[in-house]
Amino acid sequence: MFRKWLLLLLVVGLAACSTSSPPSKPGGAARESGAPTSLPAWSQQELGDTLVALKQSCKAIARKPGWTEVCRQADGISADNAQAVRQFFENRFATWKVNDGGRDSGLITGYYEPLLSGSRTRSERTPWPVYGIPADFYSVDVPASARGKSSLTARRSGPNRLTLSAAGDIELRPADFPADNRGTRLKGRLDGKRLLPYYTRAEINQGKGVANAPILAWVEDPVELFFLQVQGSGRIQLDDGSFIHIGYAEQNGYGYQSIGKWLVDKGELTMGDASMQGIKDWLARNPQRRQELFAVNPSYVFFKTLPGDNGGPMGALGVPLTGGYSIAVDPRYIPLGAPVYLVTTWPHSTQPLTRLVHAQDTGSAIKGAVRADFFWGYGTEAGMYAGRMKQQGNLWMLLPKGMNPSQAL
Repeated sequence: MFRKWLLLLLVVGLAACSTSSPPSKPGGAARESGAPTSLPAWSQQELGDTLVALKQSCKAIARKPGWTEVCRQADGISADNAQAVRQFFENRFATWKVNDGGRDSGLITGYYEPLLSGSRTRSERTPWPVYGIPADFYSVDVPASARGKSSLTARRSGPNRLTLSAAGDIELRPADFPADNRGTRLKGRLDGKRLLPYYTRAEINQGKGVANAPILAWVEDPVELFFLQVQGSGRIQLDDGSFIHIGYAEQNGYGYQSIGKWLVDKGELTMGDASMQGIKDWLARNPQRRQELFAVNPSYVFFKTLPGDNGGPMGALGVPLTGGYSIAVDPRYIPLGAPVYLVTTWPHSTQPLTRLVHAQDTGSAIKGAVRADFFWGYGTEAGMYAGRMKQQGNLWMLLPKGMNPSQAL
């Protein structure tokens, strides 16, 4: 799930849009640093919950070279047996300090899964729809070699899908589409026999295109719905107390534009106030400008219903994320599935946040070796922490003894 929704950038896009430099080409390195016992504050760690998260990773990596025996042993240890858990990590793993071009610290941000109140039916309390993919939505893959052509033809190849074909009867002109999508996947709608760019957020909010879209639920709060769009996944609690778990299905083809950065550029907020909570506070003071602000971001996400358990959202590794113990990384430098020792601080604080977490997700805003996005879980409190987190931190990979990073990647 998150490997898709991070196409939109995480949280409110501030960390990625306002302060980061363009990603360097792969060149990060890691040096062996000894046993886990040498890590900062290692002896203070409670490791039971992190073992549970490792067992989730093992569902995806147990058959990979070097991990089979580690995962087999982990499966036989109870998370309640603190001594056995500690001995397992200390005996089975070596640590590797991650650095990037000589820098061994980098940006640590946060993300979360929103929790909204809603209903299966529209009411005065729940007037805001959560849309699935509209029937008139189509996507088509256009390789870089074809992006400069003035006109291409395509044919229908499945629901909501087109395929380039010289014999196709649908015309598309790459130059018509947002620049972010040229040479990759174009998203559009059919106007007769021509594919045009899909509607922007502002147009969709005016009702364009969505008359033929399934409605998965109706929710109470348009602001929370917007941040659900940004996060790309969430839970909706229904009137009877049950939950709908929804995730990213498609996106309208426009690049994410940070509303936080727009508010800063307009002098409405300072950079220090432009957190998710700061933006919500601004909207509470300026409800009449809500649609103006939302229209700044033309990107719009269409959702699908996910399996009905109450586990975490699915990460790029293909396993459910664990609140407080999963991170998104750049997999060019840190292999998905690897435990990662994170040393940073709590949001807006100097209080240490030191924890053994697991690389289970990725994201387009997560670029570079010493770069991570910390998954806080779901709900209001998780959102508060995620929206404020923009800290410096250090990372150590934990790899099975005898494995080096080049073998793990």
